[in-house]
Amino acid sequence: MSQQLTFVILSSGLDSLRELRAALAARDHTHLLAAGDDTEQMLPEVERLRPNAAIVALGAEPEQALKFVERVASVSPTTAVVCASRDASPDLILRSLRAGARDFLHLPVAPAEFETVLARTAEFCHVQPVAKKKRGRAVAVFSSKGGCGTSFIATNLAASLSAPTVLVDLNLQAGDLTLFLGVEPKYTIADLVENREQADDAMLKSYLAPHSANLSLLAAPREADAADDIEAEHVFSVIQILRERYDYVVIDPQHTFDSITLAALDQVDEILMVLTLDIPAIRSAQRTLAIFDRLGYPRHKVRIVVNRWSKQIDLDLRQVERYLGERVMGFITSDYRAVVNSINLGQPLVESDPSSRIAGEIRQIAAGLGGGAHANAPAPSPEADGERRGLLAGLFRRQAKVQEQTKSARALLDKKAVGGQPSPVG
Repeated sequence: MSQQLTFVILSSGLDSLRELRAALAARDHTHLLAAGDDTEQMLPEVERLRPNAAIVALGAEPEQALKFVERVASVSPTTAVVCASRDASPDLILRSLRAGARDFLHLPVAPAEFETVLARTAEFCHVQPVAKKKRGRAVAVFSSKGGCGTSFIATNLAASLSAPTVLVDLNLQAGDLTLFLGVEPKYTIADLVENREQADDAMLKSYLAPHSANLSLLAAPREADAADDIEAEHVFSVIQILRERYDYVVIDPQHTFDSITLAALDQVDEILMVLTLDIPAIRSAQRTLAIFDRLGYPRHKVRIVVNRWSKQIDLDLRQVERYLGERVMGFITSDYRAVVNSINLGQPLVESDPSSRIAGEIRQIAAGLGGGAHANAPAPSPEADGERRGLLAGLFRRQAKVQEQTKSARALLDKKAVGGQPSPVG
């Protein structure tokens, strides 16, 4: 037996956020709706999402967090607030309860204590017990920079999986995965959201557009206006419904960190982060990894894939990996004509040309899903991993040169200041 509980987390400390997120992720009956470190941003999320519980991590100076507890208790009295801290002194526990918290969790998380807190939270929220259900694997193909080919990769990845799979188009304003699969759906995600509470197996099947025996599509709304009524909690529920009925759920989200995208990324088991080997895409990937760190995503959840790779690209792959702090787990060769032809045919390349190099590379990436830590990632392509130093090396050299010039200028100014002339540098 299990209890279905929804949560939000407020934590100014990254370690506490990761620990709490991991504790929730380890249980099938707990679902994280949102997490952050800004009280002014999180309070409207609590009002909008109305979670069963809010976990508030208290740091060395807990005053602001305790004020947040008071405000949550005021604006959402049906949300149980649980304070968490490495300081479990009677004084702090008492202050938490006086602020409106219903429970206190000592960090680091002890499994037995956490289960007790969850049980008391479920009792407060009057959540009914439900039987444990199937939980398929969810994968998001994501890039914060448009034009990296995420839709093509998501479509072909989904078509490569030899198990019941649903492809979800979360580009709600301008999704076009119907073109990639050559299907004309009668219904979209907007229809499923509207009827999600009554969605049995037969109804769910009618909302999906079948492409093959193993692959179906949950399409984006046909009209942009229909997307306005879809919210993060709706997407959360839809993904849960799909995971209970399919072995794989492959998600193609927007290139933004909005609430819809985060609701999906929070739930998935793996994020295939796609980039191309150019400076803007590499910088965007680095910023994305930094955001993932702030969100508390473990690095083993993120798998980096290089798209449109060519041996003509003058970049040292090992420098790119050092710059990002992550290994590249897969490459997809640049072949514009083959890709465009498959899209125009409305058929994934892994089906229209299964013997092509790109099809083999995508199948290799699909085979690596669920492989665990990056230590198991395939070795970089020999053609890509060389001693060349190109654009990225030049960027590093320019940055180092600017830093060296700045240090020299400061040293000269300081020397002048010692000699009796005032230094303009503070």
